[in-house]
Amino acid sequence: MIVEEVMSRDVITLSPQDKIESALKLLNEHHIRHIPITDEEDQVVGIVSDRDIRDAAPSILAAEQNLDILESPLQSIMSSPVITAHPLDFIEDIASLFYDYEIACVPVTHANKLIGVVTEKDILYTLIQVTGIREQSSQIEIRVPNKIGTLPKIAQIISDRNTNISSVFLYPSKEDQSERVIVLRVQTMNPMPIIDELKKQGYHVIWPNLPGMSE
Repeated sequence: MIVEEVMSRDVITLSPQDKIESALKLLNEHHIRHIPITDEEDQVVGIVSDRDIRDAAPSILAAEQNLDILESPLQSIMSSPVITAHPLDFIEDIASLFYDYEIACVPVTHANKLIGVVTEKDILYTLIQVTGIREQSSQIEIRVPNKIGTLPKIAQIISDRNTNISSVFLYPSKEDQSERVIVLRVQTMNPMPIIDELKKQGYHVIWPNLPGMSE
């Protein structure tokens, strides 16, 4: 999935010369946490977050304190330069940016002009969709050798039982780096026939592993 499929296109912006007070008002009115700062050509020159404002004026909600700070221009507190994304970037790359740089919002630009923003919330919601967790389904986790052709064989077992796969994830096994854990979400509320067949064919099902279930 790419950024343009999940980004918000209706973006509220301000200029570097606008006051901190204006940003605070917009953040509260629209229940947002970030405002891209753009120049007259719609190019991103900075970004301001609710945390930036709190850091600049930690007692702005106290009676009549720091009012002079609210009159300062946003260019005095905005973060710059800004990490941006392209609409054709993959969302997992953006998630990596959030983690590596400890940020929660990335403006999306095309031809150097702002066209949207993508936030941590957008990425989290997309992950929920990708996993298929909101569908009626069951999760199965299988530890397998990291060998070519393993996944198609497992998929065939599931297909033979007239069951669709909602999502597939793989990650390295903590027990053995030469193995992988395949996480499947299958469209059935009774995965036991599939689990029994997987075990019959020698696969190590690690979830579900309920009391009374045979290895």
